Amino acid sequence: MKPADNVVFVGKKPSMSYVLAVVTQLGSGQTNVIVKARGQSISKAVDVVEIVRNRFVQDVKVEQINIGTDSIKLDNKDINVSKIHIQLKK
Repeated sequence: MKPADNVVFVGKKPSMSYVLAVVTQLGSGQTNVIVKARGQSISKAVDVVEIVRNRFVQDVKVEQINIGTDSIKLDNKDINVSKIHIQLKK
């Protein structure tokens, strides 16, 4: 399944990589961008959104924030991982 063009998944790369991805999407005409993260990357996703809002694209607004839990199987155990989806609108 291919992710949508307007979704940025935050992971282990430096924050500025994801900031550049969000700014590029907004600059190419996207009006909605969704920043997604799970587990320990949640705080980095929040940092990315704040850097975009405060330094690069001042007219972008946080439209919606969804939080939840994914249950994934790891080493034959079910573990719960927190997730966040932050929707930005220009």
